[in-house]
Amino acid sequence: MYNITFKFEQKGLSPVTLHNIEPDQSILEVALKNNIELHHNCGGVCACSTCHLYLENGEQFVEELSDKEEDFIDRAVSPRLNSRLGCQCMLLSGTGDITVTLPDQTQFLGE
Repeated sequence: MYNITFKFEQKGLSPVTLHNIEPDQSILEVALKNNIELHHNCGGVCACSTCHLYLENGEQFVEELSDKEEDFIDRAVSPRLNSRLGCQCMLLSGTGDITVTLPDQTQFLGE
């Protein structure tokens, strides 16, 4: 079971910490199930970069970065060394604390 803290670059949004999150689901799925808006234009199949996030803590608790995911991260807005796609961050079996930061997604509203 995991504790996942979602931080937001968008002004006015406070961090949200979710407790007792079960493995075998993606961070995108966790966000959507808990009413945390994370864009996902391709439906979570690693075919775009709209669920881009920054994995601040807990990288050992999610599947490793694949070549395909890395290709799409290169297309994301403002990628960093800790960039990941929420749809590809599958929670492994285990327990721990994960912290992610969601980029300001208001730039996508007009698309």
